[in-house]
Amino acid sequence: MLAKAVAMLTVAMTGATGFVGRHALAAAAARGVRVRALTRRAQDEMAGVAWVAGSLTDADSLARLVQGADVVLHIAGATNAADAAGFAQANVLGTAFVRRAAGALPLVAVSSLSAREPQLSLYGASKLRGEQVAMGAAGPVCVVRPPAVYGPGDTEFLPLFRAARRGVVPVPAGARASMIYGADLGDALVALAGDLCGAGKAAGRVLDIDDGAGGYDQRVIARAIADAAGSPALVLPLGAGLIRAAAAVDVLLAKPGGRLPKLSHDRARYFAHRDWSCDAAALLELGIWRPKVGLVEGMALTGEAYRAAGLL
Repeated sequence: MLAKAVAMLTVAMTGATGFVGRHALAAAAARGVRVRALTRRAQDEMAGVAWVAGSLTDADSLARLVQGADVVLHIAGATNAADAAGFAQANVLGTAFVRRAAGALPLVAVSSLSAREPQLSLYGASKLRGEQVAMGAAGPVCVVRPPAVYGPGDTEFLPLFRAARRGVVPVPAGARASMIYGADLGDALVALAGDLCGAGKAAGRVLDIDDGAGGYDQRVIARAIADAAGSPALVLPLGAGLIRAAAAVDVLLAKPGGRLPKLSHDRARYFAHRDWSCDAAALLELGIWRPKVGLVEGMALTGEAYRAAGLL
């Protein structure tokens, strides 16, 4: 019934070339939803997708993006940046440009669970500011706060899979975290886009999303990764001090090559936090979406994808 409700919509999407965006494109295709997708580089043709060249802060390209669309799905953003200005450029200013282009169209904005604790990281602070910008939209709007997102196509969890193959999976000590499988998140975003064009039950809401478990002990997540990697790995809890030390090493190693460290000081503060669990009850109560993939199955599918791609 939900597929019929969103079918024949046209969604204007940012971030379609990223990990979450690719899953949202797949969900849109499965529901018969047409997509106009912003891209900075040429893309292969996809059925049901019209690529629009441009960027988040190019008003002309955003005007072309929303032309003929029924709803805007704003996924694009930065999860890593050199400084506060870098985060603000993508997560705050970019959202402001998208909101202005959307006008009175419905808007689904993807934030992060890190916005719940903005004092911990520049990233979380920028995502909260982006939420505040999005909620000022002229049309119906909702914000989605995903926790850790994983699945085929993701690279963030690859280092942990590789660590498991070497025999050890490090985790923040005494911590809990919620999880969401990428395909489930993509499906939820398309469902919310359809809702805002119809009943509008999600309008004005900031919604947490997870796989329905309400969070896991980090050791449980590590064990699922080790099992998916096919390794009897040791789970190694790390205190906040050790995580900060690891970040300092990664920052030093990144400097000569001019790259962003994978574990920056900003990310270390975020990762060391003890409670990134959340409750998706408010989203589930809308009756428009339910998660399909749990932690063990999701990690197994992720490991299979890594192996198929020759990454593991």
